[in-house]
Amino acid sequence: MTSSSEWFERACRVIPGGVNSPVRAFKAVGGEPLYVVKGNGARITTVEGRELIDFCGSWGPLILGHARPEVVAAIQQAVAEGTSFGINTPREVELAELLCALVPYLEMVRLVSSGTEAVMTALRLARGCTGRQKIVKFDGCYHGHTDCMLVAAGSGLLTGGITSSAGVSPAVAAEIFVAPYNDLAAVEEIVSRAGDELAAIIVEPVAGNMGLVPPAPGFLAGLRAAADRCGALLIFDEVITGFRFGPTTYGVLCGVTPDLTCLGKIIGGGLPLGAVGGRRELMSRLAPLGPVYQAGTLSGNPAAVAAGLATLRLLEQEQPYPALDRLGARLAEGLEAAARAVGVPLRVARLGGVFTPFFGGGAGRNLAEIKTCDTQQYAAFFRGLLARGFYLPPSQFEVGFISAAHTPAMIAAFIDAARAAFAGPAPPPDDRPA
Repeated sequence: MTSSSEWFERACRVIPGGVNSPVRAFKAVGGEPLYVVKGNGARITTVEGRELIDFCGSWGPLILGHARPEVVAAIQQAVAEGTSFGINTPREVELAELLCALVPYLEMVRLVSSGTEAVMTALRLARGCTGRQKIVKFDGCYHGHTDCMLVAAGSGLLTGGITSSAGVSPAVAAEIFVAPYNDLAAVEEIVSRAGDELAAIIVEPVAGNMGLVPPAPGFLAGLRAAADRCGALLIFDEVITGFRFGPTTYGVLCGVTPDLTCLGKIIGGGLPLGAVGGRRELMSRLAPLGPVYQAGTLSGNPAAVAAGLATLRLLEQEQPYPALDRLGARLAEGLEAAARAVGVPLRVARLGGVFTPFFGGGAGRNLAEIKTCDTQQYAAFFRGLLARGFYLPPSQFEVGFISAAHTPAMIAAFIDAARAAFAGPAPPPDDRPA
């Protein structure tokens, strides 16, 4: 088979919707999804042999780019020694030690196989440590597909949540309070009325699943204070943000210390790996030391741990973050200028090398404002850039990533392609980026 369309047709017969993660299905942007056979640096190659400059980066893990030689070599060495043992390995200890060294408030960590598992474990641990059941989350923040996190806001803050997925028990949803992101007053209302029932407040410290939404000044510190007042634990879901803006967590960078931190994506170097960590007194409640059970056959998988170690060591040595910030600023400024020149209403939310182009809409402080943006215009933009050789996340409500493999020339070519997309119809899809 030589086309993505043929592979998608084949996949639809044996995989629900033809995809193994719904956002890959292109429903938000139209058309059929791509099939990729390889990646190198900032480029990916489709089954048709078409080369694209990639701003999705496997949804965040590939901060060093595709197939970084040192990471590939580490994986190859680990796999040659054995793919899985279900027995302790030295690299697990090395990765746990490195995470604790790079994130001072992590005194112990437990390795798991995904960000979803990390969140599931953190929530169970919070409930086990506090003896309480209810959780505060924020509308528009995604914390994996655990039942209790698949909840959207109900008609009122204190009426409990309603499920946003079939198959989630209403009783589970009723344990979740949902507040607007960046709204401390809403959190204070929940805490004032139900604080003694709250086990945890969980948040993405920089929201990345409704597009990029940075925390308002004082928001995260306010959550820390609210959790302290009612005796709940504060959980930072740093699956996206961990090691994305510096060789540590966003909590360290912003000066707000959570009780528990969930990690994923970058710490696995492109392979499935997650972690939950925090103070020793809390983490010691996990089995086999304590009564909160968690287990995983593939936790600390040798290949994933090797990839994570190689990635984190390279980030610590090379410090690509100032360069990522410069490229991100250049992309955002150039894209906004190109849109402004032709009267297209565009705002680029950006932090470091992470960005989201929003067409129209409000200020973008929470999900309600984000939903006022023009998703159809984003879909057209996505298709226009794809036709010109650039791959963006196929959804308005995801974030784009710049990697250490992107160059100033690639950013300039992206801006030129955006300018052309704003001005006219797309070229034939075999065109290559500059």
